[in-house]
Amino acid sequence: MTEKNKIPLLVLVGPTAVGKTATAIKLAEMLETEVISADSAQIYRGLDIGTAKPNAKEQSKIKHHIIDLLEPDQPYSAAEYQKTADKTIIDIWNSEKMPFIIGGTGLYIKAVTDRYAFGQKGPSPKLREELQDRACRDGVGKLYSTLEKMDPKAASAIHPHDQKRIIRALEVYYTEGKPISSQVEKTSHQESPYRTVKYGLNMERHLLYRRIEERVDMMIEQGFVEEVRRLYEKGYNDKMPGMQILGYRQIGRYLEDLNRWQETVASIKKETRNLAKRQLTWFRREKDIQWLEITNDFSYSRAAEIIYNNVKDLASLQANIVCKAIDREEPDR
Repeated sequence: MTEKNKIPLLVLVGPTAVGKTATAIKLAEMLETEVISADSAQIYRGLDIGTAKPNAKEQSKIKHHIIDLLEPDQPYSAAEYQKTADKTIIDIWNSEKMPFIIGGTGLYIKAVTDRYAFGQKGPSPKLREELQDRACRDGVGKLYSTLEKMDPKAASAIHPHDQKRIIRALEVYYTEGKPISSQVEKTSHQESPYRTVKYGLNMERHLLYRRIEERVDMMIEQGFVEEVRRLYEKGYNDKMPGMQILGYRQIGRYLEDLNRWQETVASIKKETRNLAKRQLTWFRREKDIQWLEITNDFSYSRAAEIIYNNVKDLASLQANIVCKAIDREEPDR
């Protein structure tokens, strides 16, 4: 497949609170296109304030895809995101608009742009819970020893204390009957159907942290606590995927009288700063991202203008052959 026959795909990434939504809306207006969200929190209905979901006015300006898909008690995987995003990209391109992904969930984005080869059977919440119980009972070290026997290649790439990745690797082995490392090998041989252009937004660390703290305060003023309370009143609890999201987890504990208010707010701000650091670490590993530094003299409008001037010619390309090819593709999940 030649580059000229691939669907152009614009991607905008960056840490939380850096201003991706503001830039994306301006850019989408300029390109006369729609936005595909790559945010693992915004997929949940009812989680609006704490996820900084685009508000009604913003969504009336620009159509947003892959938000408000699920209830907070429903799990969602990167494999499911890949499938949904592929279909959305094709639909947008066939409507003569340029597909545009924006978000901070790096795994979702790489699942699409790097064509991750997922297993056939998908996640197993019950097995994952059993493995988590084993980790609590016997220690993560024993789980890691099991992984070393089952999939030594995967174990060599995972830190012995990284419980989440150890459990995921074992879950794949037990459900698929083959090691997760085989998925990595298959991924490296898959060609992307997209001609991807990636941009990233960043700003000086102290400015980003100040924006994070101000945004948390603003969320609280907008009714974040009341939003979480309403979710609990509907029967959702902290064991459910949506309610484990940063901010919702801490406020849930506050509502259950497990933490004091001052401690709750401090924890949300600290964990959000840590999230921003992890996101930057993830995206900094991507060598094909073109970074734009937001400053007092370099606004979101300026960032949108630069990106627009660099991609506007791609937006008019045609790739109907590719669209049909993806439609016929039987994904290996």
